[in-house]
Amino acid sequence: MLDGVVPFPPEFRDRYRQKGYWVDRSLSAVFDDTFRQFAGRIALVASPERISYRELGQRAERLALHLWQLGIRPLDRVVVQLPNVPEFVYLYFALQKIGAIPVMALPPHRYWEIRHFVELAGAVAYAFPDRLGEFHFVELAQRIQKECPALRSLLMVGENVPPGFPSLRKLLEEDSGLTPDVFAQIKIDPTDPAVFQLSGGTTGVPKLIPRTHNDYVYNSKMAAGVVEVRSEDVLLIALPIAHNLPLACPGLQGYLLRGGRCVLSTSTNPKDVFPLIEQERITHLAVVPALLIKWLNDPLIGKHDLSSVRVIQSGGQRLQPEVRRRAQELIPSVRVQENFGMAEGLLMFVRLDDPEEVRMETVGRPVSPDDEVKLLDEEGREVPNGEVGELACRGPYTLRGYYRAPEHNARAFTPDGFYLTGDLMRRHPSGNYVVEGRKKDLINRGGEKISAEEIENLILTHPAVQNVACVPMPDPVLGERTCAFIIPKPGATITLPEVVRYLLDAGIAKFKLPERVELASEFPLSPFGKVSKKKLVEMISAKLAAEQQTRGTPA
Repeated sequence: MLDGVVPFPPEFRDRYRQKGYWVDRSLSAVFDDTFRQFAGRIALVASPERISYRELGQRAERLALHLWQLGIRPLDRVVVQLPNVPEFVYLYFALQKIGAIPVMALPPHRYWEIRHFVELAGAVAYAFPDRLGEFHFVELAQRIQKECPALRSLLMVGENVPPGFPSLRKLLEEDSGLTPDVFAQIKIDPTDPAVFQLSGGTTGVPKLIPRTHNDYVYNSKMAAGVVEVRSEDVLLIALPIAHNLPLACPGLQGYLLRGGRCVLSTSTNPKDVFPLIEQERITHLAVVPALLIKWLNDPLIGKHDLSSVRVIQSGGQRLQPEVRRRAQELIPSVRVQENFGMAEGLLMFVRLDDPEEVRMETVGRPVSPDDEVKLLDEEGREVPNGEVGELACRGPYTLRGYYRAPEHNARAFTPDGFYLTGDLMRRHPSGNYVVEGRKKDLINRGGEKISAEEIENLILTHPAVQNVACVPMPDPVLGERTCAFIIPKPGATITLPEVVRYLLDAGIAKFKLPERVELASEFPLSPFGKVSKKKLVEMISAKLAAEQQTRGTPA
């Protein structure tokens, strides 16, 4: 076991094996079988390339031999920061062949995050693009390599690779001189990490989440089942592929395990995405709500044939019923399937055959029979059925501790191994679960706790509102008041008095009313595609301070 990884207790390992959840095979061994089974089928599309399962397996193997020559060995950590290009997929499976562990950095990360990941993981290599937009990565990579002596190898993807940098594309074209016999000496323990995902916390630098070979394969298999992935299905991957949802829930892994096809897009712009859906006859989309809202409100949506889409899988944040209804109006063939999940493990999915009212109101239920879920009050006691409590969970694919974070783990896990998520939920009469916000997503107005999500749900039903995010703004008397950041629908506008009148007409308690409205054209997003409420709080706090200074009152 890699030092710094918290193992599953022996009695749980035994149970998960006996029930067939863990098959005790490495992720590489499982996918080697998959590449052989579907050898002649198309696995990846990345315009203009169409890559078969056989070619995917061969290219991953060729790259793995080159990585072996570079000195990368089992359990070595490699920070991977690549966009949605085929080289990401080749590198991911090449690292699995060796038993090395990719650390799933995201394209928006920069020096502060990447250096942290390299140091915390003890990474020996860093894979990055030559550029993304206007940002060039070479200087960043060289700076981190100088500061982190363990970082031996820099691997680049792109058209402009400077001399001295190994180019992944060049390695894929060249013969290493080694034979696959090299892999016979590699022993991979399926209880070791196959990948390090990143925590999605709203404060601080993300922590590393060890996902083992056993649990990550099971994760994808179960997700593929509840999404009802068929061998002829086609997934569009437009979200950053390194993230847990598009990679494994079911994502790339789940669709490949079923013989499906994955179409990679480096753009989320409707002018790029809609033609791709039409051309490739996409059947499944994986989105976050902010992205879906953007697509649904773009006039181009009515100019393309999107009738092939069967399922829109939404995760990351609560999707409002109005958005679901709008999606189904614009694409009548579609079902919007909400899921609640986390890179730490637990996945909840609304089932496609759930009654409509259940699909509209809930985020689903766990995918595994052995997912254990509790809703706890402030004292750690389970709340009565139907009441709101903090979600705590453990199961065959949920971590038992963050990597090298013993102090945080002592706070984030109960003594019997339940992960305390910080999410507030209640159990729906159907057995599904309803998200009621987060413990940290509360506005404390003079001691009255206001759920930001509750207010957002109501404001979003206003005909002039496209999207909304409610955050606390500082107040010298009450501590916090509510500020509503609103993106109006095209051509519309909205004021604070209109919002207040609308909410009062809905019968909401007055203390929950927003006391300021800020109009926006877009929201700042976290690297995971979620609305960054942390940045919105910083924005309104700075604006209030500037206004106070202008008025000559103390900040």
